[in-house]
Amino acid sequence: MSADTASLLSTPLHALHLELGARMVPFAGYSMPVQYPMGLMAEHLHTRAAAGLFDVSHMGQLKLLGPDAKAAFESLMPVDVIDLPVSKQRYGLLLNEDGGIIDDLMFVNRGTDIFVIVNGACKVADIAHIQSRIGQRCQVIPLPERGLLALQGPLAVAALTRLLPGVEKLVFMTGAAFVWQGAELFITRSGYTGEDGFEISVPALQAQALARALLAQPEVKPVGLGARNSLRLEAGLCLYGNDIDTQTTPVQAGLNWAMQKVRRSQGARAGGFPGESIVLAQLDGTLALGRQRVGLIAQERVPVREHVVLKNQSGQVVGQVSSGLLGPSINQPVAMGYVESEYAVLGTVVHAMVRGKAVPMTVSAMPFVANRYHRG
Repeated sequence: MSADTASLLSTPLHALHLELGARMVPFAGYSMPVQYPMGLMAEHLHTRAAAGLFDVSHMGQLKLLGPDAKAAFESLMPVDVIDLPVSKQRYGLLLNEDGGIIDDLMFVNRGTDIFVIVNGACKVADIAHIQSRIGQRCQVIPLPERGLLALQGPLAVAALTRLLPGVEKLVFMTGAAFVWQGAELFITRSGYTGEDGFEISVPALQAQALARALLAQPEVKPVGLGARNSLRLEAGLCLYGNDIDTQTTPVQAGLNWAMQKVRRSQGARAGGFPGESIVLAQLDGTLALGRQRVGLIAQERVPVREHVVLKNQSGQVVGQVSSGLLGPSINQPVAMGYVESEYAVLGTVVHAMVRGKAVPMTVSAMPFVANRYHRG
């Protein structure tokens, strides 16, 4: 075993992954399953048709506690935290002073606290950032003693309801507390696949037992990081580090929908977040974006991966692919990337340079596969 391998952390489900024959890879400092014997393609399609179980315990969980927690958290993001109703979940964006994205996250107003889930590769820095910025205004409490499972797919609700009657009453972007065999769970009806599904925060000591109980349901199969990536790309959802980063603003990334009117210019609580002058000016159209995130569909059956250069008809570089692969559900190569604004118009053709070959790609609407969230 190499020193690098030996230094990897294990999730509460590590033994179960090995038992199931998973191929393990380093990811965000953890040993994680990239795929199981069924294979990436089959795992992807099974999730679209039935229910896939993902181990996402590497992600960071924390809670913000105190009467000023909502206002404090809102000061870090261009997002409405204060008005979020109890039991509702929202997508958020931590920004730096230039409006660049430090991380994207999910948070829930649980009434007694704000429950936050951040990306695994960013969690140490995120928690330090939150603590340094608002730790004097509220308690910032990491929850390393908890695991996190994602159950995704159109039959996820049937499988989970057998274990937890009442969970079917949740709708997209809501959450509630449940108890399973004495374990206190917090479940949101959300996920990052474009499908209906749930994310389940569970005490680490009970995570493996819950995962086994879910895998015992006829609809459920284990799914690894590979299919998680292909599912989210087909759904047009960003991967931090690929499609968004500290050099990218929310407006360049096409995440305007995540910034509510109350935080925009002329809103009741406009600004007041890092990078506000840049982000608000881009939202208002008074500051040029320079580049924009777009969806791309290849006109030839040639997968186009991240970092591939995009050129115009004259051979000039106009952008770069940030994520790309063969979309299993649509059987076509799809990608996301950034192009100069004049090339962001739907229907525009740019050329991806794959091993010296120019592959024509059409700027296309996202998602590539229609979302099927349960909105009630």
